[in-house]
Amino acid sequence: MEAAAPEGAEPGSTGSGAEEPVVSLAEVLAENEELEKEARAVLGGSDHERCSYSQGAVKRQALYACSTCTPPGAEPAGICLACSYECHGSHRLFELYTKRNFRCDCGNSKFKNLQCKLLPEKGKVNSGNKYNDNFYGLYCTCKRPYPDPEDEIPDEMIQCIVCEDWFHGRHLGAVPPESGDFHEMVCQACMKHCHFLWAYAPHLAVPPLTKANSIEDAGIVLKVEENEEQKKEIKKESGVEHHDTKEEKQSDQFNEPSTSSGSACPEVVTKSEEPVCKLKELQSKPFVKKDTATFWPSNWRSKLCTCEDCLKMYSELEVQFLTDECDTVLAYENKGTSDQETERRDPLMDTLNSMNRVQQVELICEYNDLKTELTDYLRRFADEGTVVKREDIQHFFEEFQSRKRRRTNRMQYYCS
Repeated sequence: MEAAAPEGAEPGSTGSGAEEPVVSLAEVLAENEELEKEARAVLGGSDHERCSYSQGAVKRQALYACSTCTPPGAEPAGICLACSYECHGSHRLFELYTKRNFRCDCGNSKFKNLQCKLLPEKGKVNSGNKYNDNFYGLYCTCKRPYPDPEDEIPDEMIQCIVCEDWFHGRHLGAVPPESGDFHEMVCQACMKHCHFLWAYAPHLAVPPLTKANSIEDAGIVLKVEENEEQKKEIKKESGVEHHDTKEEKQSDQFNEPSTSSGSACPEVVTKSEEPVCKLKELQSKPFVKKDTATFWPSNWRSKLCTCEDCLKMYSELEVQFLTDECDTVLAYENKGTSDQETERRDPLMDTLNSMNRVQQVELICEYNDLKTELTDYLRRFADEGTVVKREDIQHFFEEFQSRKRRRTNRMQYYCS
């Protein structure tokens, strides 16, 4: 890496007193490895060769929007990873990261002059797809592009798990916790839509939204949501001691560690095994509502109530995915990483496993001979300080093959 030369200095010079920043090869390789790891996580769960259209609405996949084919003013459209390579390789694309329950639009009626090369026969529209300003390269409540050439404030972009828009940390109404302290975020608008989450926030959110914390903040409303049925249930409590015991049990229930992990996805909950509604119990107590986004730790979804009434509410609000831990971006990334690691097997080991014992020994001997001779051959160039050319490598392998044939011929002569 080279530093820019000071004004007035000749190209390639650093000027008096200026030092060129030194980056070691190990640091470059480590940075590249980290970037490759992130790319494998995001793209690994998606197919880069086959259009995903035939799979219907894919649970979660990497998506792109083509500004060349669907510019501002046209209908929004999203394309899968494979189509971004095959059909839009030279176009201007917006990377949308991942979206849930989306079917590839490439080549349908939204694309006036383009036919999908991978799956030409597609329906005119995908009515189940949901779109937002991200498909035009705009994000957050400020509706700005990312990266934004006019924004000089360094800020992290965080994705809301409900609307799946991306937001600047400074536009969430609250200072985001450290990135390692939370796994998912629900934006301000989605917290108003999913109002029931405020009852869970004091027990699950990071940091917990409690009455004590709220006094310090401006514009905060302390709210108790109780219907008549819940009030009757509270009055039926036999005494204060019993009521406190119930609260302690409930607190233990929410604070106990979850048995699920980020890489393993339990089955989607379709029926509750608990007769008591967790949400009604939480709503019977004071809780805070704020005009802010909320931040949630890993496995918090498994703590949501799954009684019949709550499942019906999730369906009406179109947020059924909240009870599905396989819906999380973390689960998708873990799957992508796992699939990529499986594909990145050592071809030599695969070849060895397909051979018998004699063939394995012969191959290993050949490999060791090649490794030793090539190392010795290249060491001469290193000692002399000369550049290894293509002709040198070609000459080495010609000589190696010639020596190998002579050894084989001698073995055949002695065996005959």
